[in-house]
Amino acid sequence: MKAIIPVAGAGTKLRPHTYTQPKALIPLAGKTILSIIVDQLLEAGITEYIFIVGYLGNKIQDYVRDRYPGLNVHFVQQNERKGIGQAIALTKDIVNNDELFIVLGDSICEYNPKDVLQNEHSVLGVKKVDDPRDFGVAEIGEDGMISRVVEKPHIPKSNMALVGIYFIKESEKLFQCLENNLENNLTSHGEFNLTDALECMINSGIKIAPFKVQNWFDCGKKETLLDTNAILLKKFGHKIAEDRIFENTIIIPPVNIASGCNIRNAIIGPNVTIGENVTIHSSIVKDAIIGTFSNLSDIVITRSLIGSDAEVKGESRSLNVGDNAEIDLGRTI
Repeated sequence: MKAIIPVAGAGTKLRPHTYTQPKALIPLAGKTILSIIVDQLLEAGITEYIFIVGYLGNKIQDYVRDRYPGLNVHFVQQNERKGIGQAIALTKDIVNNDELFIVLGDSICEYNPKDVLQNEHSVLGVKKVDDPRDFGVAEIGEDGMISRVVEKPHIPKSNMALVGIYFIKESEKLFQCLENNLENNLTSHGEFNLTDALECMINSGIKIAPFKVQNWFDCGKKETLLDTNAILLKKFGHKIAEDRIFENTIIIPPVNIASGCNIRNAIIGPNVTIGENVTIHSSIVKDAIIGTFSNLSDIVITRSLIGSDAEVKGESRSLNVGDNAEIDLGRTI
């Protein structure tokens, strides 16, 4: 059994943050997107991992080796981003026909991987959505099995979206389908999609079942990322590092405040995640994610995503500030 986690994407919808930080390493409720995914799989007993890296891949490698030093890991470089299908195809020699658990690097879901592994068939994670046109879609037959999968259909025949979690027993057939698509330049929406290879497997007679995830958290855009942070703070719980310094400060749970923070004359929360060694003076912060080593003073912020090593001063704003930025909006306190 091997787990594949593709994390080569550039995360363009989260710029400017993803100019300097991979999307998978953006903090959420005291963790990162990537650590939430890996921790779920570790609980299921999966110990061998293949990370497909590309953009800022060295940061992914450093993070994995530092946080999971004993893990059996492989790093595969995707130099040309031609889609998830092309990325998965790069792992063929490492997989060597083993069973696969594939989780896309921005797919945070509430589910039990152990239950998934007990299935007698390959399975795909699904979730009912209001508008499935932006997702891969699974059509489910009368026998309860998936009869067809389509990537971003213009006229969907199902509202069951693929959430980016795939347990594949027949990996040899998966790679045959991927290679066929690559050799014959069979793309959809300009990319080699994993969905097309799964459709090839279904057409060859392989039975694939759906499993419904309890919740599916969207980490693709600033607003939905902040909503996800709030939900996960409630799920993982209120946590404040012991080595922080507070002075004349009110904390409104839930928050997650990392070590080394210096916070004075402030109101923090609710729904705030603060990275290591952040300084906040004379400010109000709620519904926000603050990156490491940032400095906030004389400001009221809400619904904001602040990168690492940023300095923000001034009046109330909703901000989307990248790493290594300095913003002075004028003193108001």
